[in-house]
Amino acid sequence: MQIVIRKFKPSDHEAVRAIFRDGLQEHINPSFIFAVSQPFHITLTLCCCAVGYWLGGESVGVALLAGCCWIGLVYVCCYEFYSRYVRMRLRTDMQDITASYLSHPDNCFWVAEAEVNGRPQVVGTVAVEAKKHPESGQKYAELFRMIVSPAARRTGLGSRLGQTAENFCKERGLYRIVLDTTSPQRAALALYKKMGYQLIQKHEDAESPWWVVRLTRAKVHKMEKILGPNLIQ
Repeated sequence: MQIVIRKFKPSDHEAVRAIFRDGLQEHINPSFIFAVSQPFHITLTLCCCAVGYWLGGESVGVALLAGCCWIGLVYVCCYEFYSRYVRMRLRTDMQDITASYLSHPDNCFWVAEAEVNGRPQVVGTVAVEAKKHPESGQKYAELFRMIVSPAARRTGLGSRLGQTAENFCKERGLYRIVLDTTSPQRAALALYKKMGYQLIQKHEDAESPWWVVRLTRAKVHKMEKILGPNLIQ
């Protein structure tokens, strides 16, 4: 598969929004499996079954129903965790990608395009936004929207997209790149570590209500890669 990485064009808008939406919602089921396999949820599921068994007059059916209701709530939280993020972003930076990422020389948004079934198709995206450290005043970059569609996985495209963003940041003297991802996204975490990113913080400060974050058992992983000394003040 021949893949070309280029800057975003307005004609890519709908395809990019679709790959963003599908790429994030793809994490719902793995997130759910991750959550229910945690000791915390296993214990609570068994407790719900036990309570249901007791309240239902020692009915196995009621016990199973109670456990299923709890597991269903966990799934709803996992769904909301990612779907809420998608809804918010489609109303903000992903609503006008040109204004958000191409109106400033230190920001950029790229798409990866390949020919699929004889037609050009967007199969990946990545973006960077320049920011300034509040204390030192140094400029750095934040990596966003790193997504590879299923059709282009295992081709090295993720590393190519990351390197494209990194080269752009080096050209503009940005001394480091930071990014956020979540603990259930194990493939993404492995890719970022392979690319040289290091974990600097784990937190639960997500864009969902605190109880949704707690029930998903997901943590936000903040990672960074140092590119070199800052050249632009």
